[in-house]
Amino acid sequence: MKKKWFERPPHFKKRLAMMLAGVFFQGFCLSLLRQFDFGTDPCALFTTGLTYHLPFSFGTCQFLTNLVMMVFVLVMDASYVGFGTLGNMIVVGYTSDFFCWIWRVALPAGFLSQKMVEWVLILPVLALFILAASVYMSAGLGSAPYDSLPFILSERQSKVSFRTMRMLWDIGFTAGGVLMGAHPGLVTVIMAFFLGPVIGAVRAKIEKLLA
Repeated sequence: MKKKWFERPPHFKKRLAMMLAGVFFQGFCLSLLRQFDFGTDPCALFTTGLTYHLPFSFGTCQFLTNLVMMVFVLVMDASYVGFGTLGNMIVVGYTSDFFCWIWRVALPAGFLSQKMVEWVLILPVLALFILAASVYMSAGLGSAPYDSLPFILSERQSKVSFRTMRMLWDIGFTAGGVLMGAHPGLVTVIMAFFLGPVIGAVRAKIEKLLA
């Protein structure tokens, strides 16, 4: 039996704390990736492209993008909707916007775009971003529509695994972002091809710890 919307599983408070920590640190890391010249994850790249054509902030564009995709999730498999869905849709983008503002106010202009700073920070930021994404998904409180649809699509057929579906999904959104004027980089390529498999592996380990 599939879970109901916003169902409270065992250890709900612990899972809620995991989810909130995961989406918060995703937003924090994303604010740094947006300052670097290495690009962002595919979803953020697509959102960045939207900001060039819509009079909204990054956080609002990310929320609206996921809101559109949520319609398809509700039609195809609403069991993926939960507290984590709203947490990711709202917290990641606006947290990223908030810390981008902090960096502009607190740091010298161009500090985070210096090559030495970028190369020192990029690996820790990437590692924390992937860990945060894995933690939020492992909380079992629902996923963002962007993350849910590859799962749903892979479950509906047996020829393409989730890892392959996630890679195709990320590559598609990367292409969409580029067509709208966003600039991909090394991080975009790495995440488009490897984010799904890495999250799957890390998530499996975290879920074992929760069992």
